[in-house]
Amino acid sequence: GAMSLQQSPRWLDEGDVKKPGHTVTAGHKNYDLMLNLQLGIRYSVGKHASLLRELRHCDFDPKDKQWTRFPPEGSKSTPPHLSVEFKWKDYCPVVFRHLRELFTVDPADYMLAICGNESLREFSSPGKSGSSFYLTQDERFMIKTMKKSEIKVLLKMLPSYYEHVSKYKNSLVTKFFGVHCVKPVGGQKTRFIVMGNLFCSEYRIHKRFDLKGSSHGRTIDKDEGEIDETTTLKDLDLKYVFRLESSWFHAFINQIDIDCEFLEAEKIMDYSLLIGLHFRESCLRDDISLGIGRREQEDKLMRGYNSLPNMDSVTQTSNGPLIRLGESTPAKAEQVSRFEEESWEEDDIDNSNPKNTRKEVVEVILYFGIIDILQDYDITKKLEHAYKSLHADPTSISSVDPKLYSRRFRDFINKIFVEDK
Repeated sequence: GAMSLQQSPRWLDEGDVKKPGHTVTAGHKNYDLMLNLQLGIRYSVGKHASLLRELRHCDFDPKDKQWTRFPPEGSKSTPPHLSVEFKWKDYCPVVFRHLRELFTVDPADYMLAICGNESLREFSSPGKSGSSFYLTQDERFMIKTMKKSEIKVLLKMLPSYYEHVSKYKNSLVTKFFGVHCVKPVGGQKTRFIVMGNLFCSEYRIHKRFDLKGSSHGRTIDKDEGEIDETTTLKDLDLKYVFRLESSWFHAFINQIDIDCEFLEAEKIMDYSLLIGLHFRESCLRDDISLGIGRREQEDKLMRGYNSLPNMDSVTQTSNGPLIRLGESTPAKAEQVSRFEEESWEEDDIDNSNPKNTRKEVVEVILYFGIIDILQDYDITKKLEHAYKSLHADPTSISSVDPKLYSRRFRDFINKIFVEDK
């Protein structure tokens, strides 16, 4: 398990794969920000790498943040650099060092991926948050600019988050690796979070979905022609039911319940299940070019589908899971007619009934996880809910209270994932 995490995706050297985003190079408006971020992370990781000590209660104090000055000419503890002077802030650094260790992220790999000579790639955010995303070239890490309120939510939930991910190695909630802030002299503060990229995979992701279990405005407003494999689709665009092998199905549903209860207790909502699909028998030209090695490996994985080790034995090896839930999970995707908004709230879709017109079933490899877990149910949500409920059916709206949100989210997941008996 830990091994496969370290490798960068196998298809990245294929050459013809469309790499999403734009590489941030000199002259780019965020080039300085990226340099500052790389300098800061190199400093933080280096500084805390040698401090091996137990976590203490005070490490979780949200006021535990250290500002460091980075003058261009360098200082005792910081190197000279080519950008303007900036201040760097590290939030709860010791906690995040422990988290990185827990998530088996090697400090040298981490530093190299983010601060190596390769530039980061920037995307515009798919969400309505207006934040920017950066991806490391090996695609393992994602860096996202955050609002102050989101950072607050994360720091407030950090003790219980730490406890949760320590206890549940198969948790599907976003993996957070660090929280920082950059402030150039005379400039604005930029806060950001480093997290794991779910789609750092050996397999090419052909389709991606961001699912909330809400139908309100949950479709993509693009023409067929504009949609490619980097487009994130939404609930109403989903035309599949996923069949998971029995022990994986139960492990998955069980973990979703545990994670949702955690989020509910933290009064978090508006999170999504992000799913990446790799179609095995893809008729896409580029899959033919992937050569024999890949094909064999896929076959092995799919043969494995029928003789899959029981989930329990897989998840409990002495040093953590062999195959983590949510990473290259073999499944069968069965086409269904679109989840219409009406049938969606009631139970018209009866997946268990074989005489429903059977659509084609294809073998897929799935990647999934719970993302966007930093919206807490604050006053803005209450206002949004009050406003929207005047204009639409409140249960179909994405903003409800955390309990209802979690209930609806799980109901939806139970509709789209079924046990492959």
